[in-house]
Amino acid sequence: MGPPMNTNVFQALYRYTKALSAALGHRDTLTRMHSERVTALSLGLGEHCGLTVDELDTLRVAAVFHDIGKIGVPDAVLLKPGRLDPVEWQCMQRHSEIGQQILLATELDGAEATAKVVRHHHEHFDGSGYPDRISGEQIPIAARIIAITDSYDAMAVTRSYHAAKGHAVIAGTLRAESGTKYDPELSRMFLQYIETSPLRTRLA
Repeated sequence: MGPPMNTNVFQALYRYTKALSAALGHRDTLTRMHSERVTALSLGLGEHCGLTVDELDTLRVAAVFHDIGKIGVPDAVLLKPGRLDPVEWQCMQRHSEIGQQILLATELDGAEATAKVVRHHHEHFDGSGYPDRISGEQIPIAARIIAITDSYDAMAVTRSYHAAKGHAVIAGTLRAESGTKYDPELSRMFLQYIETSPLRTRLA
């Protein structure tokens, strides 16, 4: 899954939070599997974009733990077999802030930068996302990458509230939302990268 981490800083942060990730995985297997795929997609795009070693390390840890805050979401919301109502959706949105708090609580070197990415991975390029409605390059590049890879995988997998979509449909959605939801340049690079990636969905 991408190159090995090159600093003890990120290895320590990864080990410290791995137990919580395992706990979340036992509670919600779909979230664990989703995080693994998002990590692989994110590192592939990050390498394609030419990120530095330190940027890739931050991206890796943030991608692995981008949904760790879901451990603080009630089962009735997290495991609901259907679409969330507005109150439940507000509750679910808190997972990005909870994830930030969890990573900051480690007090380890590298936690602050990684936590910032986790907090902002649902921000939109046009400022319409959450939790802070920041836009453009105010959003950390790792968060902008995860926003794309998170969406690609979410659309490619069958959930209780939607069937899996094919690659052409997903690519069309990413293009349509480029510049609003997603960073347009990163979207372009992702669509270039995913064409030859083994992680591309097999659905046409």
